[in-house]
Amino acid sequence: MYQYWRAAMLRRLVLLLPMFAAALAPARDKAETWTEVRSPHFVVVTNAGEKQGRRVADQFERMRSVFHVAFPKLKIDPGSPIIVLAIKDEKDFKALEPTAYLAKGSLKLGGLFLRTPDKNYVLMRLDAEGEHPYAVVYHEYTHLLLSKAAEWLPLWMNEGLAEFYQNTEIREKDVFLGKASGESLLLLKPSKILPLKTLFAVDASSPYYHEESKGSVFYAESWALVHYLKQQDGHQKTHAIRDYFDLLANRVEPLSAATQAFGDLGQLQASLEAYVHQEGHIYVQVDISTDVDDSAFKTRVLSPVQADAVRADFLAYNDRTSDAQALLDHILQEDPKNVSAQETLGFMEFRQGHVEEARKRYAQAVQLDSQSYLAHYYYAAISMSRSAAADDAQVESSLRAAIKLNPTFDPAYDRLAVFLGTRNRSLDEAHMMGLSAVSLDPANIGYRVNVANILMAMGKPQNAVEVLTHAAKLAKTPQETEMVEHMRIRAQEYAASQARNEEQAAGARSAERPAEEPAEKRVSDSDMPHLVRRREFVPSGPHRFVVGVLRAVRCDASNMELTVTSGAKTLSLYSDNYYKIQFSALNFQPSADLKPCSDLENRPAKVEYVESANKDDSPHLIGIELHK
Repeated sequence: MYQYWRAAMLRRLVLLLPMFAAALAPARDKAETWTEVRSPHFVVVTNAGEKQGRRVADQFERMRSVFHVAFPKLKIDPGSPIIVLAIKDEKDFKALEPTAYLAKGSLKLGGLFLRTPDKNYVLMRLDAEGEHPYAVVYHEYTHLLLSKAAEWLPLWMNEGLAEFYQNTEIREKDVFLGKASGESLLLLKPSKILPLKTLFAVDASSPYYHEESKGSVFYAESWALVHYLKQQDGHQKTHAIRDYFDLLANRVEPLSAATQAFGDLGQLQASLEAYVHQEGHIYVQVDISTDVDDSAFKTRVLSPVQADAVRADFLAYNDRTSDAQALLDHILQEDPKNVSAQETLGFMEFRQGHVEEARKRYAQAVQLDSQSYLAHYYYAAISMSRSAAADDAQVESSLRAAIKLNPTFDPAYDRLAVFLGTRNRSLDEAHMMGLSAVSLDPANIGYRVNVANILMAMGKPQNAVEVLTHAAKLAKTPQETEMVEHMRIRAQEYAASQARNEEQAAGARSAERPAEEPAEKRVSDSDMPHLVRRREFVPSGPHRFVVGVLRAVRCDASNMELTVTSGAKTLSLYSDNYYKIQFSALNFQPSADLKPCSDLENRPAKVEYVESANKDDSPHLIGIELHK
């Protein structure tokens, strides 16, 4: 089940946490054996023994093979590790599942998928009831593949596809897809199915998604509708499901998209009811070899501290903070230098807004184990934030280490691109790093905006406009659209300014200077304000920050000078191209047409700058974060 965690719900259930925190201690006292099985694409951690762990890893690898052959264009291997917690029974499962499902009357889970930017967790019960012993494996893996589309894919389609593929039967030389769900049909036949408008409107806050009495109908009908639509597409050689996906990806309202792709919803409702009550349902046999070389699996028995560290990390990402903290306290008592515990504590501190504490935790993890790509990445990413300062050499080294340790982890490429770009050095490499991040996650609009920023720093604003024009077509939310459009306006203004400067320079070179200018003209020229042209700027030392009020803002062509008054101190700053300055706002949305040369005067702000190697030059202006 793909989960959307809601802080409000978890706060309402906070009284349940102490009970389950206490329940974790006996599990440690029993010294239960936990086993880790590493296959080529998965890490399985289980308390059910090596045999079960290898079997689960085998099934995940086989399911991956099915999707790889059936959907060759689909990216099936994420940049973050896929960790499967295969739990032997309901009791141990409850110690890990979301608190929202612990309340009386909540839907019973057989498994769930938890995706974050840097981790992919699957939690599954090995004793879950069902027609197929590995249904939950296939169900959760389908969610993994659909996770990139989860922001815009309606819940019924997300769950319906997972329910459809969970009934897959994998044999030695062939695969059966779309076998009917007997449990779903038994549930739907005596009942009146939900109106499609109700089904299409179910979201993560709906009782149809959480309450057992209603949720079962939602899952059953979602499966039935997907099964019917796939059968219709195959029989009539149409592509209604693909059309529906395309409409949603282009931000068409879901109900309108359904009408356009599937036709009259009243007729679809009638057809679905008839389909549910018919006697036989078609499934497809596909000739796919899913041979798995299990000799490549690596197995080890985890120590109690190692097993606790895995569970603590899952609990932290699963918003069971109190339970995670209880385990982490125990781990650090047993092993004060435990790297995983330091990483998890860093994640928890960061999520609570304790940025400097988080950075220190990740710094400790980096020092303890240089093989942790996440420790390197988060140490560097947090250090680059405006609220933390660190040694530039160590930040760059950690980003490069993160890329080397995990070449498929796109956020590290993006941060290195931004790091180099904001320091205005190795811009060609910064551009390549940005393009690498985009290639690994083409749907990430932020990556494309950062590439455009680097192109502007390289003096290629027209290229930046082209990147942003394409990004605008991919934007899926109003916030993304506004961000891209604001950047595109800046890039277009820079391009226009660059063109004007080139025209003026060409005109000056070709024009003949008069023998003598009138005295009045000479006086007029001498009175015109021009900013002093600087030599090429050479930075010295780390980036610094100052909070104050912007004063004396002056522009000449693309050059800018300003001062920042902070208490009794005044700092003069300079930029040779204000189009390269990184503008942002804290806790408010500035006007989209904000003009740096006329709208910054007397504004409170946090300013990022770097000292010049030439002590006679003003520090170089890097970024401006406007405050209310």
